[in-house]
Amino acid sequence: MLTLHTQRSALSSAITAGILGLVLSGCSPADSTGKVETDAATSLNKVAPGAPGVEPTWAFSGKTGIGTSYEPYLNGQYQDQATNPVSKVWFSVAQGILTETMFGLIHNAQLKELQFIISGNGFVDTEKDNTISTIEYLDTDDQGRPQSLAYKIINKDIEGKYQIEKHIFTDPDRNSLMMNVTFSAFEAGITPHLYVNPHIDNSGANDIAAIEGKALVAHTSDTNSTVMTIKSDVDFVHASAGFVGSSDGIIDLQDNGKLDSLYQTTSNTNQGGNVALTAQYPTLTKANDSLSFNLAIGFAQDKASSLATAQATLDAGYDAVKQAYLGDDKHVGWKDYLASLTPLESMSNNTTDNGKLLYSSALVLKAQEDKTHAGALIASLSNPWGDTVSAKVGSTGYKAVWPRDFYQCAMAFLAMGDTQTPKVAFEYLKKVQVNQKTPVFAGTPGWFLQKTHVDGEIEWVGVQLDQTAMPIMLGWKLWQAGVLTDAEISSWYQDMLKPAADFLVTGGKVKLDWNETNITPPNTQQERWEEQAGFSPSTTAAIIAGLVAASDIATLAKDADASTYLALAQTLQSQLETSMVTTSGLLSATEAAQTEANAAPYYVRISPNGNPNTADKLLDNNGKPGLDQRLILDGGFLELVRYGVVDAQDPVIKNSVMLIDNQQLEDNLRVKYEFTAKDGSKVPGYRRYGNDGYGEDTVTGFSYAENGNTEDQRGRVWPFFTGERGHYELALAKANGSLTPDTKQGLINTYVQGMETFANQGLMLPEQAWDGVGNPTRYNYKMGDGTNSATPLAWTHAEYVKLVRSMTDEQVWDFYPVVKQLAQ
Repeated sequence: MLTLHTQRSALSSAITAGILGLVLSGCSPADSTGKVETDAATSLNKVAPGAPGVEPTWAFSGKTGIGTSYEPYLNGQYQDQATNPVSKVWFSVAQGILTETMFGLIHNAQLKELQFIISGNGFVDTEKDNTISTIEYLDTDDQGRPQSLAYKIINKDIEGKYQIEKHIFTDPDRNSLMMNVTFSAFEAGITPHLYVNPHIDNSGANDIAAIEGKALVAHTSDTNSTVMTIKSDVDFVHASAGFVGSSDGIIDLQDNGKLDSLYQTTSNTNQGGNVALTAQYPTLTKANDSLSFNLAIGFAQDKASSLATAQATLDAGYDAVKQAYLGDDKHVGWKDYLASLTPLESMSNNTTDNGKLLYSSALVLKAQEDKTHAGALIASLSNPWGDTVSAKVGSTGYKAVWPRDFYQCAMAFLAMGDTQTPKVAFEYLKKVQVNQKTPVFAGTPGWFLQKTHVDGEIEWVGVQLDQTAMPIMLGWKLWQAGVLTDAEISSWYQDMLKPAADFLVTGGKVKLDWNETNITPPNTQQERWEEQAGFSPSTTAAIIAGLVAASDIATLAKDADASTYLALAQTLQSQLETSMVTTSGLLSATEAAQTEANAAPYYVRISPNGNPNTADKLLDNNGKPGLDQRLILDGGFLELVRYGVVDAQDPVIKNSVMLIDNQQLEDNLRVKYEFTAKDGSKVPGYRRYGNDGYGEDTVTGFSYAENGNTEDQRGRVWPFFTGERGHYELALAKANGSLTPDTKQGLINTYVQGMETFANQGLMLPEQAWDGVGNPTRYNYKMGDGTNSATPLAWTHAEYVKLVRSMTDEQVWDFYPVVKQLAQ
């Protein structure tokens, strides 16, 4: 899919207002250091006016690419050594430009965006707004499958006046990013300008920018600030620092197309703001002229080291850095990691794109691990709806640890043949388990924190029982796969898994931050969407699987509580229909009216009090008023089949599936939508649940919560549900004996291809995809486009990998045979 922006010089209203109101002060001559070239029409002022600039935001969250260097473990950790340096830089690409770029910890953003401003005969363009963008991988095999997270982006002017080609990747030997740029002019007088909006140390409101020598430098007013330096091997003609929306390069260029109001710094008093750096490159004076250069962004804790890092990357050169990133005789790179994943080749035969998305998923999942805290797997390298979210105060967004998303990713690593990463990840989980040493905690320990930074810093404190069960499930899977020995799993059982299992049995009082409650399993304070309390099919599926897994490990460890865990799992299984299945439902799988008297039983999304036949309402959430529990469908009951708790042919499961598939329901309650795959067939997509408000406003087109929560907000289709449904259909075909080579291919064409349909041009899978309901927003979304919520979502890529592995094995990857035995 091409990214097209059709308004030439279309800038935000805030910037336009800034242009009209800007009055520039007189200019003073450059100082004696000669830090930037000047001429009669351009003189260098010392300090830029207009502090603090417009309020900062993050970047568009629908990334078409992410990247970082591959780093091998040493003894299960990332160890920075002279012979094996660890590069701790991550980047993302969206709308054809470099967006959030992190250094240090994976959530520690340093840059909002880096793009080019192009001036010419009668126009000033921004690369993001005025070009048609395409993206592809620089390194592919003979099947076209990605071999590294290095990208080639080509941005063509919408009127054909110029083209920008960029190659982007990081330097595995240094804390730096390299970009190779080629400008091509198709008419005379094209002038490129580099435009950089720093957001140092994860916020954009306290930055200081300066021109120092032939480099652009940014840091904060904090004494411990990270320093970012940008340098290229073609010198800038002019460069300037300014405040966004008042004195930055965009404002300067808009009046006459020239960068002629230059400022050396944004502060000489250590005062920060929302700043930008702009640097002019030589003008392409003739049609068909071109200009090529390498650009490096270096990060460090001081200016000298930051500059030295950027310069060292430039000195190493494009070819050497790119080859090291891919892998060469001195560097273990991305191609070596992929080569170690032996199942990928056979798994590719069970895709419909020859394995392209499978290989990119492997790369994407590994890239979303922190390199200081090995095994810390984040949810997404993005901030949801970032370009409408304030960046005044630091926020991790989705660049954080949720044990639920974490489980999905760890299981995907195992599915594609990586046994090291899930083992290291499993060991990391101890860092986010509540114990008596957890800061300001009181109550019953053993549960796992809702959301944390990768270093374990607590962010959200809700109790989600599936997130306490899943580490047990993961440990059991690693043990069964031989990744953990009997002795190792027994040790981890005593240290981490038994406290979790005990909490699943007894629950108890919890007091942490705002959260003071009493947990009585299986009644969870929050289900997997972190919004409702009660009896949840998906949560209970995990609790049962976790208890059975704990019982099996406890038997190995000769712990008498093995029988307690198993007995409770059996009890919970027997209570499923009384606590989560309504027999007085208000929905029907057909258009015909349905009365409570003849309602077919089905699973509700969640029952607040474990009595699904009442009119109990769910909580108001995401702007939506709570509705009768019997009106809200959620495909989470399929987890009961996935883990082996309930048979795929169970009649209540089948009834519930038919309701999910009812496309005649009103849009607010409807879950299933259809999309067109590359072969022209229809493939399914599913929303989280009816009455979901976690998405764009259907009337105004505003992003989620852009102007506060509204009742017209609507959660869209989440592509990983296509994978969850594919797993169910595979389990059903096995259960009823209908799985043949032809029916299997049908499943692949529908569900594997279905997930592939949602991938963007950079092979990134989104959290949400546009379902066609309501205002298509400022981005003019088409059916199936990933939205601005979060792309790539690790969970979506993990579900795709697991679905392909399941089709390859003809067996659901997340299935637990010991759980299945419970029902027999």
